[in-house]
Amino acid sequence: MSWFLQAAIMMIVGKSADGAVKANASAKKDEYVKVKVAGCEGFRVPLHYPRFKKEDYERMGEWEIDMLLRQYGLEVQGSLDAKRLFAMETFLWPDQI
Repeated sequence: MSWFLQAAIMMIVGKSADGAVKANASAKKDEYVKVKVAGCEGFRVPLHYPRFKKEDYERMGEWEIDMLLRQYGLEVQGSLDAKRLFAMETFLWPDQI
């Protein structure tokens, strides 16, 4: 299952040679995040999908974004802005971004 998730991430957001994932096509050239699947279970789907709006993500602190992504089994390394953008692109519909 982890190979499927890695392949999906590569196809959706693009991946550099060193394993970093570009947060957004419109992001700065140096705005990369490293995403890895946490634990041996791999990707998890919690009972409830996050119901945050774009404004909520923009107000979130780094620890809140980290906790949200960890609920899905994702450990993300990068700047706060890159993590925030990754979370918004992951959980918001395209017309909400």
